Amino acid sequence: MLKKPLIIFLSALTLAACSSDKEEADKTPVKEEKAAPASTENVMKFQSPLTGEEMKEESTDRSVAVMVNNHPKARPQSGLSKADIVYEVLAEGDVTRFLAIYQSQQPEQIGPVRSARDYYIDLAKGYDSVYIAHGYSPDAKAKLDSGEIDHLNGMKYDGTLFKRASFRKAPHNSYISFEQIKKGAEQNDFVMDQPPQSLRFLSNEESMDGEEADSIMISYFNNPLFDVVYEYNQDEGKYERYSNGEQTVDYDTEDPVLLENILIAETPHRIIDSAGRREIDFQSGGHAYLIQEGKLREVQWKNDEGRILPYENGKQIPLRKGSTWINIIPSSPGLSGSVSYQE
Repeated sequence: MLKKPLIIFLSALTLAACSSDKEEADKTPVKEEKAAPASTENVMKFQSPLTGEEMKEESTDRSVAVMVNNHPKARPQSGLSKADIVYEVLAEGDVTRFLAIYQSQQPEQIGPVRSARDYYIDLAKGYDSVYIAHGYSPDAKAKLDSGEIDHLNGMKYDGTLFKRASFRKAPHNSYISFEQIKKGAEQNDFVMDQPPQSLRFLSNEESMDGEEADSIMISYFNNPLFDVVYEYNQDEGKYERYSNGEQTVDYDTEDPVLLENILIAETPHRIIDSAGRREIDFQSGGHAYLIQEGKLREVQWKNDEGRILPYENGKQIPLRKGSTWINIIPSSPGLSGSVSYQE
């Protein structure tokens, strides 16, 4: 039952938020005279730098950022359920694409892989990722050719590192496996044992205040094919994602995409050529929504060394431990779109 609808047009968002950050530490038990041998329970646990989740061993893997196709003919995709961070950003027209960043998990297959744009490259650089794409715009090609980011592109490796699936048609059928990503990195002498700097996370005891928001909808230009709905699953304590009314799941495993953090950031967009390519401002900061634990807070976003993160009163707001999806929406006057939520 709709209790409290709120529709906010992209040119008129107003925001504020607060949070706190605590750190946890384990203590090693000691005997009277000397420290006791550490048991499995007493060994300090490691955590994933991009999800904050506990890991048995310290991860030294470099992050990998993959351009994933979001055209309806590319759904359901492979590998999205295992991404630590996913950006959803407009490409040409009313079409969005994903930049999926992997570090804590390495899915067997990722795709369909799509072409690069310059602003996706900038986002990948924020996590010092190896950038994976198939094709490029002129501005993206200039960035890749300049050597400012380590990358593997299907224009060079189509049929070798990148494989074409028989069950889909081009340009919606290019896939890559983590095995092939590692092979390509080795061939190009990429350093792959440098993990990204860790994000900040809430402790397990901390929770978020805000408006009740069990369902959030993002509409891009009133195109229902790219409507995004996040539904809070109380049992899981996570959000499910839907596109055009269908749940986002993994093509190969049928695992649903489940996430703990949603950040919706309003940024200036500008069309720059006859093909409809865009310039997107990721530097100025602006209005945003942060959604966690079935609650929504109005906040600000800032670019923190290439990372789009939530802030309030100049201080970064820690994330919940888990996966994060970041939807970038236009703030430019005259663009049609909306964000709404309900209890």
